[in-house]
Amino acid sequence: MTLDILCGQSFPLGATIRDQGVNFCVYSEGATAIELLLFDDPDAPQPSQVIILDPKQNRTFRYWHIFIPGLQSGQIYAYRAQGAFAPEQGLRFDCSKVLLDPYARAVVGWHHYSRQAAIHSGDNCAHALRSVVVDSKAYDWEGDTPLRIPYSKTLIYELHVGGFTRHPNSGLPPEKRGTYAGLIEKIPYLKELGITAVELMPIHQFDEEDARPGLKNYWGYSTMAFFAPHRHYSERRDPLGPVDEFRDLVKALHKAGIEVILDVVFNHTAEGNHEGPTLSFRGLSNEDYYILEHNKAYYRNYSGCGNTFKMSAVSGNLILDCLRYWVSEMHVDGFRFDLASILSRSITGAILEDAPIIWMINSDPILASTKIIAEAWDSAGLYQVGRFAGDRFAEWNAPYRDDIRRFIKSDAGMVRTLAARLMGSADLYPQLEDELKYSINFVTCHDGLTLNDLVSYNYKHNEANDEDNQDGINENWSWNCGIEGILANPTVESLRLRQIKNFFTILLMSQGTPMILMGDEVRRSQKGNNNAYCQDSELSWFDWTAVDQNSDLLQFVKGLIKLTQSLECFTYERHLVNTDHSYSLPYVTWHGIRLGQPDWSEDSHSLAVTLYYPQKEEKLHILLNAYWEPLLFELPPLDKYVHWHQIVNTALLSPRDFREPQTAPQVLTKKYQVKARSSVVLMAQRNSQ
Repeated sequence: MTLDILCGQSFPLGATIRDQGVNFCVYSEGATAIELLLFDDPDAPQPSQVIILDPKQNRTFRYWHIFIPGLQSGQIYAYRAQGAFAPEQGLRFDCSKVLLDPYARAVVGWHHYSRQAAIHSGDNCAHALRSVVVDSKAYDWEGDTPLRIPYSKTLIYELHVGGFTRHPNSGLPPEKRGTYAGLIEKIPYLKELGITAVELMPIHQFDEEDARPGLKNYWGYSTMAFFAPHRHYSERRDPLGPVDEFRDLVKALHKAGIEVILDVVFNHTAEGNHEGPTLSFRGLSNEDYYILEHNKAYYRNYSGCGNTFKMSAVSGNLILDCLRYWVSEMHVDGFRFDLASILSRSITGAILEDAPIIWMINSDPILASTKIIAEAWDSAGLYQVGRFAGDRFAEWNAPYRDDIRRFIKSDAGMVRTLAARLMGSADLYPQLEDELKYSINFVTCHDGLTLNDLVSYNYKHNEANDEDNQDGINENWSWNCGIEGILANPTVESLRLRQIKNFFTILLMSQGTPMILMGDEVRRSQKGNNNAYCQDSELSWFDWTAVDQNSDLLQFVKGLIKLTQSLECFTYERHLVNTDHSYSLPYVTWHGIRLGQPDWSEDSHSLAVTLYYPQKEEKLHILLNAYWEPLLFELPPLDKYVHWHQIVNTALLSPRDFREPQTAPQVLTKKYQVKARSSVVLMAQRNSQ
């Protein structure tokens, strides 16, 4: 086939459909020639057309471009780049390697893909992945618009798209398990639970082969193409399938009132260290995309994954273009930035006080309505929790995670810190002039023990990862309640369930935005594995039989969520004060076992707090006892005809552990005994005269 070829334009980057054809543009500094490969089929071993771009006609500055009339959406393509292979100079051009477009909207070729072929010398065309031309406008959104739910009314559910429905007992046909379409089928579960936002673990196209031999990269923190939805999460097999199926998911979640937040990994890529594969960035412009060592043959590794994405102008533009694409064309509602502190590093790796890329994200008009959440640290020791740049970034509150764990396991000296965490961590996130910088409160996340394992294991058990149990963090602040492992006697099992309910009670009674890990509400276990990044198996998947087996806990969690989402004292967008002078603002009063006398001492393991919003007639009294013996707490006096009613008591069995306000039993005493290692929530309600 003879193609009419025009010089094309240097903008936009990627493959863009226009004027009855496709404009291709790719950035490459130092390349002496670029080859555009066109394939008739995703699995064709060789291209049907090879077009060599003329440096004089098809290059503007460092942008290589060409326009080919007649090509359409679905066209398969890739690149080769010619140039010097001089790693010590930072140059890694290798014309034997077929390269993905960094702006590829979809990726195909998985039936024949080999990561090893991209590592070893020789032509890898028959085993290389290819990009797909996608018409981003060719989709009917049916009027879909962003939900724009404020942080104060948001409940996040961190979810793995594959693992949520991949289990054989998911109730789905095999072709839908572990897919975007499968997740659509489970939206009623999320809606009933009370979730308002799903935070999807990486769905950008990643390399499942980036793991130890015999294992798979399950989590997805190994990005190959930032603009492309991960193909193995799609039940469709056509080249454009993942794009439209992901859009179907977003549209369906929005119809259910649930936002979509993407976990994005702009800190490293799947190309790894100097021994890694040449897949895309490395073969096009190595020194523009990565921070290199003084000996440029090697990569600086602030990510812990072999390389570090460089915050240069080129990669910075890619990040912004990518975020804008997922918002404008894929309708996502926000982003959680993995190891976000790497964005604070300069092109040499130095720490910047006000990194340009962070403020560009912070102030971008297309991103203005989105949630942007920072994991405010990296793997090289840079820790910025409470001081991450940008006044729009919320943060994963790691101190919240650790401090709540330590209080519930009865560590000494945690009560004063507990109070700060309950009230939105004002010590970490001071009130800004016009808004609260939001704390994302969590006790567990994908990285670490599940909530069930947090109360079942004292030590990590990562033997299945084939790394001699050396991977994963050693300090989990966990307590097995007396016996290591899942199997336990009834006494230990009862204590574990109570501890899990304590965690949920504190999490949902805290000011800030709560985040729940997939399956914690039904006691999902990873058998003590706290680094299941390579476990694409039942060890990591959501076991749907647990929904029935742990229905009592599930009902408890649903009730707590419904309660807190209905009360305006938990959706207030300012730090609560200790004293209210206007009698209109919500405020708190701290207590110990005696009213107005909180015990802040090192040996204290209990705390009580009254949360009162007079204007809304909301008054709660929260009693937390992490001591190993029962404690008798004085209760605040109430006006005539107003009485305390027991909403939560984690020491009681279902259904008495949570009671709806309208059916909650009245407390008839002036003191309330809180059992050992238990939590109680009382609500003031006016009784009929």
